[in-house]
Amino acid sequence: MFSKGLILASTSRYRRELLERLGLPFTCVAPEVDESPVPGEPAGLMAVRLARAKAEAIASRHPGAVVIGSDQVALRGVEVLGKPGTIERCREQLRASSGQQVVFLTAVHVVDGDSGRSESHVDETVVRFRDLTDAEINRYVDREKPLDCAGGFTSEALGIALFDRIASLDPTGLTGLPLIWVCAALRRAGLPAP
Repeated sequence: MFSKGLILASTSRYRRELLERLGLPFTCVAPEVDESPVPGEPAGLMAVRLARAKAEAIASRHPGAVVIGSDQVALRGVEVLGKPGTIERCREQLRASSGQQVVFLTAVHVVDGDSGRSESHVDETVVRFRDLTDAEINRYVDREKPLDCAGGFTSEALGIALFDRIASLDPTGLTGLPLIWVCAALRRAGLPAP
């Protein structure tokens, strides 16, 4: 057991499941930050800004803890793809992504409350969708219901069948928390990360 508390500034089940892989005790706390885009702000900078805001919001309420904040932006060309929220919007997003490339920028920010040190990282994952039929899209959306995922899909379960290829230095970045970088950042913060 280590003396520092570890907090994930997120209520995302995907991020929680990823961090659980490390076998470290941690808690999840909702950061409750305004995630509104800033007009003209590039998508990558928005992800970094939001990851930092989430981590700092929780760190200010839990001095001494190590806090991880993360945010992800999906881009098809210059269009930012949000979480669809509805089944019909999800189907529309997937139809528009059929045969296209989508870039995921996953920003993560770690605050070490003891030292005051903080650091950020952006992981890039490029997903190439295969050509999808309406029947395939409908079957996928009906089965998986990925309404809370940027772009309207996940790479887990049936989602992997949607792609021609995925290019990434860290496959966990696509799911929402690049664990290779997170492990290194936690070690730098003095935690016994694997």
